[in-house]
Amino acid sequence: MGTPPALPGLDTASRYRPATQGAGVGGDWFDLIPLGADRVGVLIGDVMGRGLEAAAVMGQLRSAAHALAKTGMQPRQLMRALDTCVADLDVPDQLVTCCYLVIAPDAGTVTVCSAGHLPVLVAGVGDGITALPCPVNAPLGVGDVLYEQSSTEIPPGATLVLYTDGLVETPGSDIEFRIDELTVLLEGLFSGTPSLEAAADQVLAGLLPDADSHNDDVTLLFARLPEAPLAAVTTDLAADPVSVPQGRSFLRRTLASWNCAARADDALLLLSETLTNAVLHAEGPIGLHLHRTATDLTVEVSDRSPQLPQPRLAAEEEESGRGLILVRALAAGWGVRPTDEGKTTWFTLRL
Repeated sequence: MGTPPALPGLDTASRYRPATQGAGVGGDWFDLIPLGADRVGVLIGDVMGRGLEAAAVMGQLRSAAHALAKTGMQPRQLMRALDTCVADLDVPDQLVTCCYLVIAPDAGTVTVCSAGHLPVLVAGVGDGITALPCPVNAPLGVGDVLYEQSSTEIPPGATLVLYTDGLVETPGSDIEFRIDELTVLLEGLFSGTPSLEAAADQVLAGLLPDADSHNDDVTLLFARLPEAPLAAVTTDLAADPVSVPQGRSFLRRTLASWNCAARADDALLLLSETLTNAVLHAEGPIGLHLHRTATDLTVEVSDRSPQLPQPRLAAEEEESGRGLILVRALAAGWGVRPTDEGKTTWFTLRL
């Protein structure tokens, strides 16, 4: 499977144990995906069956899911796209369980869509171990499913626990009983603030005491939510040209109060370009959201139009068409993500 990259601010620990019986390969996978604007995507999945066919399907779905997630699409949209991918693989009766989460530290939320996967557990929030609220959706491969998602507020420092059925499903045992066993084990481990690496080892030791006798792949992933931004502010603007100087004034005052005046010129220029695009080509109201961490400033402009802006090379005589080229040149990162209301265009500057 390889090791996902370490993401700044996201403490993780993972374990993968291939089955010790039968074919040596299977269809479990997980992934950690930087989405920009301090957001992180967390993905886990399980292709039913074993052997090279399951592993091949897993590899294709993992690559597709990573690429789709990088577009900023919402979890339910990603599940719908993956369901189409499974149908196009032309593998009869292939079923896949999958769960995709988007962590948004600035909002303090986790948005999740599950395609028949086992419940995600949340540890370290003061109320014991709880299951992350999530609608029940059919696995990928069923076809013609309208996937639903949910968004839940989760405090910084809480830990998400994701796993595949190999961890909790054993012959002769009820899977609900085994999930209860996992919950009790986690309650003991997360009574304080444990090392995630040590906690992962203890979970495997507690649920799989005989490391040489499990007949399915085992995947376990801990992801501790990053700290909230140091500061965040939001304002609403009308879809009117006067909103551009109003937005610049709001940003200038905010940067002064945050002692970030050193990046004010670049931030104001890029905000002018993104706000002007929203005013000219989108529908209001327009939302302006600013948040900063110890190292980054992120500016987000939201509008009610689903049309996504695209960088292009403007002809010499054209008076417009260069705004996103400026954003690409000056920002440390930028992107556009669809929302239920329209879209959000964002850029990040290093402080």
